Amino acid sequence: MIPRSWLDAWTAWRNRLVSSPSFQRWAAGFFLTRPIAHQSADRLFGLVAGFVYSQVLLACVQLRLPETLAEGPKTTQALADAMDLPLESAARLLLAAQSLDLVEMAGPDRYALGMQGAALLGNAGLGDMIRHHALFYADLADPVALLRQGGGQGQLASFWPYAAYDRPDQTQADAISPYSALMGATQPMIASDILAAYPLTQHQILMDVGGGEGAFALAAAHHAPHVQVRVFDLPAVADRARAAFDMRHLGDRAQAIGGNFLDGVLPKGADVISLVRILHDHDDATVMKLLCAARAALPPKGVLMIAEPMSAFPTRDPMAEAYFGFYLMAMGRGRARTPAEISAMARAAGFSRIVNKPTRTPMLVRVLIAHP
Repeated sequence: MIPRSWLDAWTAWRNRLVSSPSFQRWAAGFFLTRPIAHQSADRLFGLVAGFVYSQVLLACVQLRLPETLAEGPKTTQALADAMDLPLESAARLLLAAQSLDLVEMAGPDRYALGMQGAALLGNAGLGDMIRHHALFYADLADPVALLRQGGGQGQLASFWPYAAYDRPDQTQADAISPYSALMGATQPMIASDILAAYPLTQHQILMDVGGGEGAFALAAAHHAPHVQVRVFDLPAVADRARAAFDMRHLGDRAQAIGGNFLDGVLPKGADVISLVRILHDHDDATVMKLLCAARAALPPKGVLMIAEPMSAFPTRDPMAEAYFGFYLMAMGRGRARTPAEISAMARAAGFSRIVNKPTRTPMLVRVLIAHP
């Protein structure tokens, strides 16, 4: 038996105290501990009610409530008509949305867009991501079953076909269309953060591996007009990127290359290779293969840009450990890694210096720059 440390003893004493109903009643009534007790109760009930809050958000998005209120304040009846809801149901939804700061009162029986609603409206891809979460919630309907049986068998696995196929490069266009469109819609949310953290001023050619429909490559082309951009992705996905480049008349500045990075070989010629939200989708062996392929494809002064959500362990990070942990489990593969883990793997793949670049939204994306 491992002997208990002083920390184990203190934690056990604290937990006995906090779980005591008599202590809870005392703490909730004593003027010095009352704010802490109320805050703790709010957090605990927030965990219980969190799913309901997310479903209120989903209803607002599906009913286009933020877009309707973007036109200006409206009465409950006008919003009920716009959302095609009974008046009583609309009133209930608006009260719930008001409590979540999605809407706010603008006078007697008049609602306006709230701070969170305005922020939602300003992130074009966020609505697509919220609607997409219906698949995730379906897979989480029985979380214990998911933990015991493992993921890769539910709706998320079907949505991300490359997670289940041994030869994803043979995936047909109709199978990749939904996830490719979602990635294209949500990528701009973080592209500006990545490019602010690492401007491409010193580079000439960017190759975005697993770049989907070219959303990050397009953002990079706009951010650095002197840079040529390339996307390397599954053949059916590369076709969609090529169409996006043609639509924006980028000509020779943009190229889409079809292939499968799981084969362990990447095209050469770029002096910066980006992996945006790629590594956390895969197991360690695949990540090592991809990092080695990137190292082999880069010139001596090239760099590898790794941008994705990363774990902050041992610091508590609900986004990485709870959200992405369960999302990737349901999908069937991958995990959020710490910057230290990714840096160690990059060094094992032949990179000599890894620089951590701060981002504006580290909960969503962190950036590592690996030098050969």
